[in-house]
Amino acid sequence: MYRILLSASLCLSLVALHSQDKFMDQAVHSMPDFIEFLSIPNDANYIEDIVKNVSWVDHKLKERNFTTTIWDTPTRPVLFAEAKSKMSNKPTVLFYFHADGQSVDPQFWFQGDPFVPVLKKQVEGEGWVNITWDHIKDNIDPEWRIFARSSSDSKCNIIMFLEGLDMIDQEGIGLPYNLKVLIDFEEEKSSPSLPEVVEDHKDELSADMLVIYDGPRHISNRPTIAFGARGIAAVTLTTYGPVFAQHSGHYGNYAPNPALRMSQLLASMKDDDGRVLIDGYYDGISFDKKTEQILDAVPDNEAIINAKLGISQPDSVADSYQKALQYPSLNIRGMASGWVGSEARTIVPSQATAEIDIRLVKESNPNKLIQLLKAHIVDQGYHIIYDKPTQRERLSYKKLCRFNSKISYQAFRTEFDSEVGVWLNKALTRAFGSAPIRERTMGGSIPISPFVRILEAPAVVIPFANKDNNQHSPNENLRLGNYIDGIKTMYYILSTPIN
Repeated sequence: MYRILLSASLCLSLVALHSQDKFMDQAVHSMPDFIEFLSIPNDANYIEDIVKNVSWVDHKLKERNFTTTIWDTPTRPVLFAEAKSKMSNKPTVLFYFHADGQSVDPQFWFQGDPFVPVLKKQVEGEGWVNITWDHIKDNIDPEWRIFARSSSDSKCNIIMFLEGLDMIDQEGIGLPYNLKVLIDFEEEKSSPSLPEVVEDHKDELSADMLVIYDGPRHISNRPTIAFGARGIAAVTLTTYGPVFAQHSGHYGNYAPNPALRMSQLLASMKDDDGRVLIDGYYDGISFDKKTEQILDAVPDNEAIINAKLGISQPDSVADSYQKALQYPSLNIRGMASGWVGSEARTIVPSQATAEIDIRLVKESNPNKLIQLLKAHIVDQGYHIIYDKPTQRERLSYKKLCRFNSKISYQAFRTEFDSEVGVWLNKALTRAFGSAPIRERTMGGSIPISPFVRILEAPAVVIPFANKDNNQHSPNENLRLGNYIDGIKTMYYILSTPIN
């Protein structure tokens, strides 16, 4: 429905827009496709929706003369596409995108359906206010935003890529290198099948370099290149009290409270400044003079960062935001025990659970970090178990902790002066007239380590979205100025020779 309504109004408006910036014109032209793509639900928990997304992207790539193949995996399909340069003996670049999105809870979105894109502008005193899509045909205000799941993370990147391809084709610019494309449809589920895909198809995927399109730009919203990303591991901890929740009047002060024990256990892992207290957790992290210069060159304004986060001061793991990203994290991402709010009950809970994520850096061994965490829990007097406690275990040990862990993928990092780094720095400088911000490591995690390890391909990340895009949260959005810049960036990456 949205595509039909927009096609007529937007196509008629293109003539009026001919004098404007060609990248804005292309953004207007692309909007029906973008809206159509966003309207396909893409939670990887639902295979039928993922199949629709695979089919949509496959069709769009074939329209642009790519050779495509859909690889089945034990979990979700992966789409591979290839286009060769007409120039001989050119390098091969592999582009990575993902098209799935985080799960949604519609009750927390300020619109009827997170998969029905809404255009909004900010009005003083009213916040973000809906405006009709017809506004785009007159003129795009770069501050307007598209609200929808995956508008910024990460369907926009695929549309920007398609539009960049169309522009170089319209201008008769041939690809200056051989191009391969891999599109992941379960990145938000940590891409469990990706290592196997890379191993099984390493010949098809072989490339001289890898470019990942994901994530938000630097907080200044200037063009950005990230030369690394943190990996991720997860740990689930459960502490135990009575077999069943008990009346706190009868058993308070007698039955051990698992929520209190979990709180004490977690508090023992960090000091008041947020630094991990586990011996050896930060081993191997150091900065030479060159690295210090690289980190200090990123133009962070930490007062603005703190204001946006609503905090008076940050944790003191390091003396700057960029340096903090170079250390492995230990983050409590969720806790559960008993009941709260209107459902609060006067009970001693039967158990407490904490979910922890560990953001990995290149210098850290994830297995070692998990073993250090486990040893720390034992040092706190706990007996480690890996399943529900048996009656014998309950009666034999004063403090029980169930410990389950998973390593999703490792971190990666590429040097600034690598071939891929020099080429992309040149492309973005051509696009915007000044050098982009170069980050040693971005904060998020991307399942790219199998490519780096198996294909031995140096990798970098090009992020496009606005930093305040509510990534993974309700009311995810994309700033239209970033969308236009993304198309422009793709145009220059696709048209800039590597040598």
